[in-house]
Amino acid sequence: MSQVLTVLTTGGQKKGEVTLPASLFGIEPNEHVMYEAVRTFLANQRQGTVATRNRSEVSGGGRKPWRQKGTGRARVGSTRVSHWKGGGLAFGPKPRDFSMRLPKKTKRLALKSALSAKAAASEIVLLEDFVMGETSTKKLAAIIGSLGLGDGRVLLVVKEADTHLLRSARNIENVKVELARELNTYDLLHADQVVMTEGAVTMVEEVFGA
Repeated sequence: MSQVLTVLTTGGQKKGEVTLPASLFGIEPNEHVMYEAVRTFLANQRQGTVATRNRSEVSGGGRKPWRQKGTGRARVGSTRVSHWKGGGLAFGPKPRDFSMRLPKKTKRLALKSALSAKAAASEIVLLEDFVMGETSTKKLAAIIGSLGLGDGRVLLVVKEADTHLLRSARNIENVKVELARELNTYDLLHADQVVMTEGAVTMVEEVFGA
């Protein structure tokens, strides 16, 4: 089912209407595939560098602290056992690779499902193409405010990298700028509102529409 959205200017006025491609914004969302995509994305953010030392890696403990029998104390063979202070950690975490991958078609279906879910929930705002002529947090905040998006998380999807835009958005809480060709399911679902420029919609269709 095709979605028709109003295109807004940077001042919040209506400029025209655009029909979103049904193949991207009008399919039945597949919740399980979106779950797998988010799970894979979060897993791939993990560095896997945490490490603890076990009994063989801590220093000391080479000598039996007291004889086996006759002292009245519990038998022990090292001062570096895991239940002693200064001992090694039993079954502690070690560096590992948490990375996962999804088949290309599954990844694409998840993105289409996320776009369609956002469109169905009226959480996509279309904005005319614009270029920040200067680095100005105040100017970008005024543009976001003119769209009436409230205080929720906003994902601004643009076609081309704009250094001024990226720098302007860095100090605005809950606003993230992302290139259309790098769009992912997690960022879409994490945002309360998705703002897409006309050029970004065209780029998304070219890259993910197949």
